[in-house]
Amino acid sequence: DWDIQLVDTIADNASAGAFVLGSERHEIDGDLANVAMSMHRNQENVSEGVGSDCMGSPLSAVAWLARTCAALGSPLRAGEIVLSGALGRVVDARPGDRFTAEFTGLGSVSVAFAESA
Repeated sequence: DWDIQLVDTIADNASAGAFVLGSERHEIDGDLANVAMSMHRNQENVSEGVGSDCMGSPLSAVAWLARTCAALGSPLRAGEIVLSGALGRVVDARPGDRFTAEFTGLGSVSVAFAESA
């Protein structure tokens, strides 16, 4: 029930307290605008989206960021982690939750939160 607009969360960091990285790496040889994302919390589908939900394509969002950072005198550097933005709505995590996000053609990533003490 957040009172925010799309422009407030385009970069996603405004809404996220953390992120999860997978161990696999993939060559990007397709159109990321058509990649579908489905996120489950404890087997319940809680968020969906496609790459085009992120400024038309996650690559467009990262290209915009790279150009803007360079223009401001602080270019992106090799090895930095860059988040392109959310493909679906952000949901809260609670103690004991397990999340899995699946991306067509790219695989999945999961995270589990410890039960409260």
